[in-house]
Amino acid sequence: MASLSNNSILFIGLANEYCNLIESCNETEKNVLIDNLLKLLPRLYISMSDFTSSSEEPTDAIIDSYLDEIYYDSIRRRLENVIGEDDTILEVFEEDMKFSDTPIAVSISEYLADIFQYLYDFIHAAKDATDNQMDACLQFCKENFVMYWGQTLCNVLRALHHIKYEYR
Repeated sequence: MASLSNNSILFIGLANEYCNLIESCNETEKNVLIDNLLKLLPRLYISMSDFTSSSEEPTDAIIDSYLDEIYYDSIRRRLENVIGEDDTILEVFEEDMKFSDTPIAVSISEYLADIFQYLYDFIHAAKDATDNQMDACLQFCKENFVMYWGQTLCNVLRALHHIKYEYR
């Protein structure tokens, strides 16, 4: 049985911290939430970027979806309420932007909820996983990071940076 690397353990802890922060966002002031996200998101990015599987084999693992649409939407709405008028931003990295003459607006709360969905599903899958299953879960999470939520994380980080430093 393989043991988890320090980076894997760190990522699991950061994913759990992110989920806890997002789930309790309505108990947090906007500036505190943004400060916490600006510290946590880069660490998540680095940790997942540095993840390498202990297995040489590509994974065929799939993490089940534990987050239902109702809970996702409640998370998104809570974030939207806390972020308030700054929730809508113009996105330059949106795929449809290539074909558009007009700016494309996106929601910070939706970006944060999308990241939450990947990490929430990962945390729930990891709870009872053996070390080998955990490695497969981490591999699956890394594949999704590369394809989807890594770019989302970068985009929302830019938006949060703008809110924190442009309105002084």
